[in-house]
Amino acid sequence: MANPKITFIGAGSSVFMKNIVGDILQRPALAGATIRLMDINPKRLEESEIIAKKLIATLGVAARVETYANQRQALDGTNFVVVCFQIGGYEPSTVIDFDVPKKYNLRQTIADTLGVGGIMRGLRTVPHLWSICEDMLEVAPDAIMLQYVNPMAINTWAISEKYPTIKQVGLCHSVQGTAMELAHDLDIPYEEIRYRSAGINHMAFYLKFEHRQPDGSYKDLYPELHRAYREGRAPKAGWNPRCPNKVRYEMMTRLGYFVTESSEHFAEYTPYFIKEGREDLIEKFGIPLDEYPKRCVEQIAKWKKTSEDYRKADRIEVKQSKEYASSIVNSVWTGEPSVIYGNLRNNGVITSLPNNAAVEVPCLVDENGLQPTYIGDLPPQLTALIRTNINVQELTVRALMDENPEHIYHAAMMDPHTAAELDLEQIWALVDDLREAHGAMLPEWARGSRKARVA
Repeated sequence: MANPKITFIGAGSSVFMKNIVGDILQRPALAGATIRLMDINPKRLEESEIIAKKLIATLGVAARVETYANQRQALDGTNFVVVCFQIGGYEPSTVIDFDVPKKYNLRQTIADTLGVGGIMRGLRTVPHLWSICEDMLEVAPDAIMLQYVNPMAINTWAISEKYPTIKQVGLCHSVQGTAMELAHDLDIPYEEIRYRSAGINHMAFYLKFEHRQPDGSYKDLYPELHRAYREGRAPKAGWNPRCPNKVRYEMMTRLGYFVTESSEHFAEYTPYFIKEGREDLIEKFGIPLDEYPKRCVEQIAKWKKTSEDYRKADRIEVKQSKEYASSIVNSVWTGEPSVIYGNLRNNGVITSLPNNAAVEVPCLVDENGLQPTYIGDLPPQLTALIRTNINVQELTVRALMDENPEHIYHAAMMDPHTAAELDLEQIWALVDDLREAHGAMLPEWARGSRKARVA
């Protein structure tokens, strides 16, 4: 059987690349793959090349590594495209997305998916994803894009809107990751859990969350989740002491369903938890303000040591990650079916959400590619909350498609957290400041501000 060619765009995301390549090379049918690494940063590209080659040596497989500085060359004739870059990086862009809103007393936790931070990240990111699509249509029209970049829903929506023939899926680990957390909270082995989730990225909900019984039947775990939260047994401490999981449990008591993305994320997707003058809410629910910049600083410091360790090491330990990429590649390449959770154009899969929205649903994967499964209507309270986020996503995509700066302001107006904290004049002034601060990181039509035009 032929070996697949797998291209990583943004391969300088070395730890992420390591996890995906390690997963791929542990699958027998993929062990001879050609791994193509492309990045615009020569140093990070070299580091990733060293890691990939040491993974191959550790596993003793026949895979090959190629490196590229040119995107189109890296894509030429490839079978799969893994996208994992961040436009603007921690500095200057993430710092801008946090510091400028603070001048208006608008506080954020992660700011990479929704809110003014998510809007600006989408404006920076989508044009580069579109450039990959253009190259794919020229040199790899049958390749599948596995897109790991935030803001996931905006990105996926924008790709399907402008390049509908591109085979793509947006991938996140929040569905399986949260299921593992909840199993841990209830002291149940994850392997004994069955669930079904649907919604949009970072705001999908477990419509079913069940435990397999010895007789083969399944028990609904929602009553136990409610009881554990009420009695203080859940949430248990997680990997990050700054981020207790209280927001999601509280929302479960109000909506009846548990959301798949973290409490620190969810706190800024809704208007209920981060409020000026309400420090009691911040303390009660453990809202980790400025969490993403803190993680960035910690990760940069950690990587300095880790990269040196990898350079010196003869072998690199390979563990299976919880990412879906290798499962998708294996299923498409071999025909062996699998089920993953992916982000794709809705097309009527969730009947209570717009057809052109990007939804996150279970997908069957085999030699026919990714096939989303039908969900139908979501419970009305979930649909209503999800629509508040879709409004922001849709207007951001509209701004990008029409190259219309006015829709950037409209998107910010519709954001639940921003609208709960700022008046209209403040929202428009904030967007002005963000557009000016990001400058050349934005597409040309989005640069400047209303103030610059008036002047």
